[in-house]
Order: sequence, then structure tokens, then C-alpha cells
Amino acid sequence: MPTKRKEIYLDNNATTALAPEVLEAMLPFLKDRYGNPSSIHRFGGMMKKHVERAREQVAALLNASPEEIVFTGCGSESDNMALKGFCAVHGSGSRIITSTVEHPAVRTTSRHLKEKGMGLTEIGVGSDGMLSKEEFENAVIGNNTIVSFMWANNETGVIFPIHELAEFVKERGGTFHTDAVQAAGKMPIDLKKTPVDLLALSGHKLHAPKGVGALFIRKGTAIEPLIHGGHQEHGLRAGTENIASIVGLGVACEYARKHMDEENKRIKKLRDKLEEALLRTCPAAKLNGHKTARLPTTTNVSFESIEGEAILLHLDERGIAASSGSACTTGSLEPSHVMLAMGIPYTFAHSSIRFSLSRYTTDNEINAVIAAMPPIIKKLRSLSPFVENEKK
Repeated sequence: MPTKRKEIYLDNNATTALAPEVLEAMLPFLKDRYGNPSSIHRFGGMMKKHVERAREQVAALLNASPEEIVFTGCGSESDNMALKGFCAVHGSGSRIITSTVEHPAVRTTSRHLKEKGMGLTEIGVGSDGMLSKEEFENAVIGNNTIVSFMWANNETGVIFPIHELAEFVKERGGTFHTDAVQAAGKMPIDLKKTPVDLLALSGHKLHAPKGVGALFIRKGTAIEPLIHGGHQEHGLRAGTENIASIVGLGVACEYARKHMDEENKRIKKLRDKLEEALLRTCPAAKLNGHKTARLPTTTNVSFESIEGEAILLHLDERGIAASSGSACTTGSLEPSHVMLAMGIPYTFAHSSIRFSLSRYTTDNEINAVIAAMPPIIKKLRSLSPFVENEKK
């Protein structure tokens, strides 16, 4: 029988593998420990203790207080809860300030709230993906304003200076929210020092299961619940807790906190090796995003005049999973809003490929991608009508 092909997974910004220690911690709560944490009997009370232990583990990753952590179903729910919850408290006079490169969880929600009568300002970015300081400092910020900037971009890995941005907002009386879905577990976050009011994270981005997330709500920050019902999660998120996944998230956060430094050094080495090789061996290749202010896990490279989807299909044939900055809509290939916001030329923007690594990425896997990419690019460039037009 033929040997099973080993997949090379470099799409970890989309989702990560469930860590073995996380799965092991979850299994008892999918089998024998099935009590409801809200029940007053011992069987339920035991479950409550595990939920609170996980809350402590998530809080420790962020250097926050456990009572400031609310468990949710995902990062998108956490972002919605923050933005809609703030606007529900402040009414029709609410104003939202965000960026042009946010994840749809913030971008679409903000635009939905604008349709409901809230004010909305979207701050642009430069060609390196960094926020326009001048635009931001000229924005009007008051106590009815929520500013929402992602800590790290999901497509480019570019890291915004959240500490400085949050301080600027707090000095003007505003509320600061950050989508830290890509950042949590991949870079240090200290909410005792950084004056963020609301922070969203998601389990499946740091080797916990899908379907669980958390929202940090700083003590004194007023928001309305997104889901009403029972008294769970301090009355801010009704519904019986997903105990197994919450326990898994707690274990994943504890692992990330303890091993972040060593993992980041190793992963950054692999990322830099891949990045350097692609830029050196593939013609007309270009790095997208800031050269240094990026997550150690992420590189986004464009290959001029080649469709990103075609590159992904050829990689997939070789058992390599990555992602494209393009989305196929209504039969035509359009660049992502992040590439467009950065002003990346169309011939590069529609060919961007994101490779995102994890703690499970190996040197041999990176070597395999380095070997696979040049012939793929050479073949596709020879077939590209864009390249033929350029020659003419």
C-alpha cells in the first residue's frame, strides 16, 4: 500500500491543532464529569471549580484578574459583545473608531452599528500595514467613543502599538477595545500595565478547541450583555458553560504563558528562514507588512502577476496548506481589504500568500516548502496572462 502523505500545515492563523495536553484535560468533561456548574449539589459544584480554575489560567496569560474574564463562544462573539455592548450602554450618541484592516468580526460589526445610527471612523494604514498616526491623533475621542484596534493583524502579522494607542484613548476619556485573537499566546500581554478596557481572544488560535473564547472586561467598564438569560458569567453571558472547552482553553493559556519565549525564538527562526528563501529564489516576490513589528509566526509574501488561489492549489497538491489574501467573490478574484488598505499594487495584492507557523512546525517542513515554491512560481508565471501583457 502507498505511504500516507504527511500534510504540512502552515495556516495556523486560520486555526491551530488541538494540543495533546489540552485534549487530555478535556476528555473527562466529555465523559464522566458532565454536571452543570450552576447546580447546587456537589456534582455541579465540582464543575464550577474547574471553570474558575480555567478563568484563573486565562487571566494569568493576560496578567488580569480572574473576575475580569468572561467566557464566550469565540473571538467574533467577544468582539460583538464589546462593540454592541458599549453602544447599548451609550445609545445613539456612540462613536466607533477602528482601522481599515480589522478582522470582519470588528469591521462588519462596526459597519452594522453605523447602519443603526452610531458614528464610525476608520483609520487608514501605511504601505507597511502600520496605523496612520496623524489620522488617529486627529480623530475626535470622548467618553461616548469606543476605539477598536486589533493587536496583531491576521493576514500580515503586523503588530499595532496597543499600549501607546490605549494610553492616548484613555487620556481623552474613551474606551479601548482590542481584538487580540492573533496576539494572545504568541506575544506578551500585560493588562496591569496596558490600559485596555476590553480584549477579545479565541481558543482555536492557540491550540485550544474551536467554539470557545473569552472577553476581558476591565472592572468598571460598562457593557450590556449580548446574550440574555441565566446568571452565568457574572450575568454577562447567559447559557450553560461549555465546560470541556473552557477547561481546554485554560490549559492552552497556561502552556502558552510558560513556553512563549522559547517557542517564539524557535518559530521566528523558521519563519525568517522561509521568508528569506522565498524572497531570494522566487522572482518578483515582495514581503507584505512591517519588516520587524510582526508576529513571529506570520509571513505574507506576494508573487507579482500570479493568482494567489493558483499557488494555493499547487501547494495543496503537494500536501502543503497555506492561505491567500484574495477571496473569490462573484466569480472574480479580488484582493483582500487588508492588501487594498495598505495600497499594495493590484498585481501584487491578488497574489499574496500567508504562511503561518505554530509550535508544531518543523525545520523539515519549512525545507519542503522552500523546495516546492520556486518551481510552482516558475510554472505559474509562464502561464500567467498578466506576465504576457507585461512583456508586450
